[in-house]
Amino acid sequence: MEFEELLAEVRASAARLGADVESLTDWQAREPSRLPGWSRGHVLTHLARSADAYRWMLALARTGTAPGPRADAAELARQLEEGAGRGAGALVADLRDSLDGLLWDAAELPAERRTVLVPALAGWRHPAWYLLWRAWRELEVHGVDLNTGRTSAGWPDGFVLTALAETAATLGAREVPLARVEAEDLGRGWAVGGSGPVVSGSGHEMLAWFTGRGPVAGLRADGPLPVLPAWPLPPVPGWA
Repeated sequence: MEFEELLAEVRASAARLGADVESLTDWQAREPSRLPGWSRGHVLTHLARSADAYRWMLALARTGTAPGPRADAAELARQLEEGAGRGAGALVADLRDSLDGLLWDAAELPAERRTVLVPALAGWRHPAWYLLWRAWRELEVHGVDLNTGRTSAGWPDGFVLTALAETAATLGAREVPLARVEAEDLGRGWAVGGSGPVVSGSGHEMLAWFTGRGPVAGLRADGPLPVLPAWPLPPVPGWA
C-alpha cells in the first residue's frame, strides 16, 4: 500500500477500536482480555505505549536524532503494570491521545524521510513507513484480544491479505514445514516452500491461526499442521 493508504487504514482502525471501548466501565476495564494474564486495561495500556514508541521512531526518522531516552523492555513492562489498573476513562483517554499523536506525526513525516531505517526494540531495522503497518497490525489484532465482541471475521480484507502475504514469506524464510496456504474467500494463495501440508480456508481464519488467536477447526490440511513460531515475526527482507 501507499503511505497515504496505510495512514487512512490506521486512522479507520483506531476509530473502530475507540468505538469498541468508549463505553467501558471501570469494572469492565479490569476484566480479563483474551491474552493470558492480561486485563483489558493491560491491552489498552500496551496499545498506548506502543503508539508512543512508534512516535519516538518517527521523530528519529524525521530529524536523524533520538528524541530523548528510549524506554527499554523493562521500562515498558513497568509502565504496563502501573497503567493497567487505571479507570476506564483514563485508559481510553490515554490511548486516544497516543493514537492521535501518532497519526499527526505520521501525516507530518516528509516523503523523503519515509524510507529512513529506524530500529525496532527487538533489534531489527525497517523503514519509517513500516511503522504504520505495525500500528495497523497492533490495532486490529489487539482489538480482538480486548474481548469486547470483535472476532477475526471483522478484520478488513486488506489487512488480512497484507498480513498473510508477509507471514507466509517469513515462515518460508524460517523453513517452517508448511507448503502453501490458500485463502479461498479472498481468491489468493501463497507458497511457503516447506515440505509440510497445504492449508486452506477463509483468510481471517488462516490469519487467526498464524497469530494464535483462533481455532483451526475451519481450516483444511492434507497433513498435520506444524507448530508455528510466535507472531509477529521480523519481516522479510528485514531491511537490516
